[in-house]
Amino acid sequence: MTEPTALPADPWLRDLSPQVVAHLQAMSVRRRLRDGELLYARGDAAEGLYGVVSGRIRLSVPTAGGREMLIVQFEPGSWFGEVSMFDGEPRPQDARAAGDSEILLLPRTRFLALLEQHPELYRGFTRLLCRKLRTALEYVEDALSLPLAARLGKRLLELAQVYGVERDEGRLIDLPLPQDDLANMLGATRQSVSKQLKAWEQRGWIALRYRHVAIRDSGALERAVARWSQGAAD
Repeated sequence: MTEPTALPADPWLRDLSPQVVAHLQAMSVRRRLRDGELLYARGDAAEGLYGVVSGRIRLSVPTAGGREMLIVQFEPGSWFGEVSMFDGEPRPQDARAAGDSEILLLPRTRFLALLEQHPELYRGFTRLLCRKLRTALEYVEDALSLPLAARLGKRLLELAQVYGVERDEGRLIDLPLPQDDLANMLGATRQSVSKQLKAWEQRGWIALRYRHVAIRDSGALERAVARWSQGAAD
């Protein structure tokens, strides 16, 4: 008999009893996706809640110009899809595998029934939703108030903090990061992002590698982001 896959360890699970966690694990459905395979499309009905076991899941929306606007990438340990699961509205983005991936699905009907039996689950979800809302509002504020250089530098520093691995060349962001993706995250053009990255590489702040960025001088980049955030010229 195949052993059930452990639930992705998002912090919202920490306050749950072992019995509830075991119940969640028993009701989950394992699904494997190939690189680039669609998990769900914008407008689809909500199946339930998803947790990333391995690989990555990209959420994106198409723009009027036919480009893809990357919203976020979910890494192993992350849960997503809770908004449509709760409100019953269609999915607002496309979700696609970035690399071969494995996810767990907690089916909506069974999960909502479990919530009625165990109201303590709502407490964890309240924190999960608030955390995501704070992050989304911060991104909106940055997009409205900060120049591209500040937004790009801030995002690289955040990624380095979460995914950074120390290497001889600096703190490597251990995450495939094509410049197209960076541009889509920031609502900018690839050319403008590439120009800024190359300028920073010439200053010795970062090192560019194929689909990767390493932070070589985080202090200099942090000070520059602070200046730009205050409206100072570069």
